[in-house]
Amino acid sequence: MSFGFLPGDGQPDFEALLKQFSEMGIDSETISDAKSFIENMQSSSTTTNQNLITHSVLRDIARKIIATKGDLPIGVSDQDQLAQSLAIANTWLDTEILFPASTLSSNSAWSKGTWLDESLSSWQSLIEPLATGMADALAKVVTNPDTSLPAELAGVSDHSPEQQEAMKQMVAKLLRSFMGTLIANQLGQGVGLLANSITSANDVAIPLLKPESGPHLIPQNIQEWSDGLGIEKTEVNLYLALREVAASRLFSKNTWLHTYLTDAITTYGKGITIDVDSITRQAEEAMSSGQIDINNPQSINIALNSGLFTPQQTPAQELALTKLEMALALIEGWIDHVVSAVASERIPSFNALIENSRRRRATNSPMQQLFASLLGLEVSPRKMREASAFWNEVKNLRGADGRDKCWEDPAFLPMPKDLADVKAFLDSVTVPDDLSGLI
Repeated sequence: MSFGFLPGDGQPDFEALLKQFSEMGIDSETISDAKSFIENMQSSSTTTNQNLITHSVLRDIARKIIATKGDLPIGVSDQDQLAQSLAIANTWLDTEILFPASTLSSNSAWSKGTWLDESLSSWQSLIEPLATGMADALAKVVTNPDTSLPAELAGVSDHSPEQQEAMKQMVAKLLRSFMGTLIANQLGQGVGLLANSITSANDVAIPLLKPESGPHLIPQNIQEWSDGLGIEKTEVNLYLALREVAASRLFSKNTWLHTYLTDAITTYGKGITIDVDSITRQAEEAMSSGQIDINNPQSINIALNSGLFTPQQTPAQELALTKLEMALALIEGWIDHVVSAVASERIPSFNALIENSRRRRATNSPMQQLFASLLGLEVSPRKMREASAFWNEVKNLRGADGRDKCWEDPAFLPMPKDLADVKAFLDSVTVPDDLSGLI
């Protein structure tokens, strides 16, 4: 008896297969997203460039998370106070960093929703390569000539090879859409949590905004960030404004950073493979121990969380994650370093402020949680401290301008092994003024 996935002409019947997936326990929202994805993919206008992570899905999920804590409107007093803090921060940093200041916007204060709308496209482009890599790996397993469809999907074996292949292609398309929905959900939740916690537009220390966007602060989150600290509001505003201005100036001048991070994630995504043997072994062990009930339709969720993707990484993936971790640590370390240089003796409560900032990043950072869940990557507090110390040593050896010129090209950024001997690293990436000795 067939499940009716292949109508008389032998073409896939998506409605029948979607119904079967629904009966297996896949939630209705995911089924709906999969159906929309496939319908769009089949249309003539979207056959080649259909994104797995769509802006609409990402925005809707993030907004639901934001709604749990509310998104207060921005008042005139907020705009005035934070504009003043940003102006002072720009003045102080003018003496320390090479990168020029952006023109301050008339909207120095942003709501959470504004930040979400402004950063959405960058989030999508940053994580889309990861979703593509996961989806491609899953599709390759399904369409492999040696792979047989589960009996629940294939029915009896009375289909021709052509029909079996059509079914495989259909299931592969569905699994691609499911994977896109899975990643979009994780990303949307992570971005929503970030929107509820970040104190400024660039607080995540990743280039997400347009270069001309300039610095912005988020007053509702600043209030929550400072609750219980017992520190004057003006000091809190100024410290967070310094962090925001430093990040904004770094990102607006070095636009290659977004591409660099995206390329690292793309390389990681392309290396993803499915360990079928691991899935089979874990499933057998789980069923024999009673952890998985074969009649439980939610078992697919357990399988996804039990090692669907191989824990062994390729050398290219390991290098990509190392580059990503170092770039994130160097960005955060540079911000801490330059802010400390201009504010440690000017803001009375500076030590308490920077310690609170570091502690929150180490123990309760949605950004850390997001990268850990998507990539298995955690930038340790130790790595950030080492990066900050690196920039301090570079400044001692080459001055502030020499330090900031390291951002001109990825080749001038260190890898973990370079942090132990800063002078040797700088010498290795510096071309002598007098080249006669090399001839």
